[in-house]
Amino acid sequence: MEQDPNFYIIIGAFAVLSIGIVSALGLRGWRDWLALKHAELDIARRSSLAPAPSATSRIEVADLKERVKKLEAIAAGIDI
Repeated sequence: MEQDPNFYIIIGAFAVLSIGIVSALGLRGWRDWLALKHAELDIARRSSLAPAPSATSRIEVADLKERVKKLEAIAAGIDI
């Protein structure tokens, strides 16, 4: 039972095209996954480099906020 030679050419071309599409999608997924992992590593690296705020600095910030409120009240003409 012989087939037309064009049949084998079409089936071969379809197989090559299918393999190419699957490979391209797999490569794109791999690159996106690598980009995600690089982003996660960058975030982890940045968070480890940033120093944790100390209690003293938080108190100083609160003190500065209180002073700003007092100055705004003075500027608005409200007696404290």
